[in-house]
Amino acid sequence: MKNRTAKISRKTNETDITVDINLDGTGSYDINTGVGFLDHMLTHLSKHSKIDLNVTAKGDLEVDAHHSVEDIAICLGQCLDEALDNKKGITRYGSSSVPMEDALANVAIDLSGRASFVYNVKYNTEKIGDFDVECIDEMLRSFANFGKFNLHINVPYGLNSHHVAEAIFKAVGQALAKAVKITGTDIPSTKGTL
Repeated sequence: MKNRTAKISRKTNETDITVDINLDGTGSYDINTGVGFLDHMLTHLSKHSKIDLNVTAKGDLEVDAHHSVEDIAICLGQCLDEALDNKKGITRYGSSSVPMEDALANVAIDLSGRASFVYNVKYNTEKIGDFDVECIDEMLRSFANFGKFNLHINVPYGLNSHHVAEAIFKAVGQALAKAVKITGTDIPSTKGTL
């Protein structure tokens, strides 16, 4: 079986980013984005997906974190898509329900080759520390779009914004772990391709 790894670099006038992943890793990570809360969420994504993840990013943080968050997500999605190759043998679908104290996140993923994003989440604050919660939506949407997969996120309740976000990233990680797992030898579609 081919190594399921990928490395993507992206340099713009706003950001300079390198992301590399190993889908058959152990959940080890080395993440330095310059945005503390984002680092914290990406470590949960790596740890709970068992996907090795290295991220280095320099961005125009003097403006805000938006450009860094979006461009990291673009690179992460492109890495996922490249590492999956033809998707032969993958489970394809994954879901997880993760409680984080007062919050519950329900996540479902389909590595279909088609992007779709559903995000039913409410936060009780506009920021977590100095991180804008609207960046979470932006990041996950870009990840799904550039990773070419369906990502549905529903949080029926949660009081603490940090707990809501953390539950989401842990659930995305666990759902992704199931979806990328090799469980067969064929393409998991009646079309014969994904």
